Amino acid sequence: MRQHGKRAILSTRSSRSRAQWLICLTAVLVIALGLRATSASAQQKGAVVRINLEKAIELALEHNHALQAARTTIQQSQAQETTANLRPNPVLSGDYNFVPVLSPSYFGTPASQVPLPQEGDASVAYNVELWHKRQARLTAAKDQTVVTRSAIADNERNLAFQVSAQFINVLLAESTLDFAQQDLKSFQHTVDVSAERYRAGDISQGDYLKIQLQLLQFQVDVSTAQLGRIQSQAALRQLVGFESVPNEFDVEGQLDYEPVHASLDDLKALALRSRPDLRAAEQSITSAQSQYNLARATGKPDITPQIGYSHASDEHTLDFGFSINLPVFNRNQGEVTRTHYAIVQSQQLARETMQQVSTDVVDAYAAVHTSGQIVEFYRGGYLDQNKLSLDISEYAYMHGAASLLDFLDAERTYRANQLAYRQTLATYMTALEQLRQAVAARNLP
Repeated sequence: MRQHGKRAILSTRSSRSRAQWLICLTAVLVIALGLRATSASAQQKGAVVRINLEKAIELALEHNHALQAARTTIQQSQAQETTANLRPNPVLSGDYNFVPVLSPSYFGTPASQVPLPQEGDASVAYNVELWHKRQARLTAAKDQTVVTRSAIADNERNLAFQVSAQFINVLLAESTLDFAQQDLKSFQHTVDVSAERYRAGDISQGDYLKIQLQLLQFQVDVSTAQLGRIQSQAALRQLVGFESVPNEFDVEGQLDYEPVHASLDDLKALALRSRPDLRAAEQSITSAQSQYNLARATGKPDITPQIGYSHASDEHTLDFGFSINLPVFNRNQGEVTRTHYAIVQSQQLARETMQQVSTDVVDAYAAVHTSGQIVEFYRGGYLDQNKLSLDISEYAYMHGAASLLDFLDAERTYRANQLAYRQTLATYMTALEQLRQAVAARNLP
């Protein structure tokens, strides 16, 4: 009995031990999986989505709500095509005459015994449109859809430029922030060295305080640059669509100088072939002509044949007839005249749009070359000279060979030139995007 009891106790203890080991192993696995999931989610959360300029334009063309709203005008115009192609409905009419309302005793009696025989009529009429009115309506609606498509393509062209300009603003804001942070770090080193010199008695307390106060300007520049970066990114996100990018996103690219070697005549020729607004203006002439043809067809009469059935005095008869409007007074003269001048208006607007296209190309081409010349001025030696001047002034000040005012003036000049250079690069890149918008092509010849 004792041995049997000991075996039972040992068996129970062994079972409990195995259960405890299984519980511990399960807990370890759960914790490990939880830590892995937490780490993965943290890495996913920490990953920043980066988009380049072409991706930003692609997202905007797909997700911009204003453009999506404008695109619905194409479907609306197609629906008008369906309406224009509809045939008129037939007209069913009927009547029942000589009902003995005040003599109810006659109801149900034979017609021969009724003093006034009751009569029932039914007829069907259908308006037959002549002079190809339905075809003219359909052609006018289709021509308007073509114009609408070109107008939407022009909206896409303008949106691409807006995204490009805002993308460049983000690049400028990030470049300005990066420079402000580097400048702050560099000047902080100057403040630290000046503190050592002040403690050693090499500079006065007044000069040291001036340097410390100058540090405030660098800190303000960093804060202002951070605000500009946040605002420019928010504006870009609105253009590309809030749902297309997360809250934390960044842009890929940098401010750079890309010279253009295409000739002005080639760019003009490309613009005249590619601009959707010019294409829409030319298509508007065709649409106006279709409206004129429709107005003339509308002024001509239609015919309405009619067939009827009559029942009177136990007689069943069929009636045939027709009706037609006589264009004596109303021949749609006003609409014909209006659409005639609408054609003239469309022709003049097309010529004006062609001139505007050439003007846009000339303005954008001149802006690109002028901005490019300014960039080349900076790169031709002014940036290096400005940096060398700052290094010399800093070295001379640190060794007591220059005054504090000379050093601070050199620092301000260097900062102003660097910011102006970055702004010049952004101006050039914006002018280049404006040239792409003017010729309606991302790849310039």
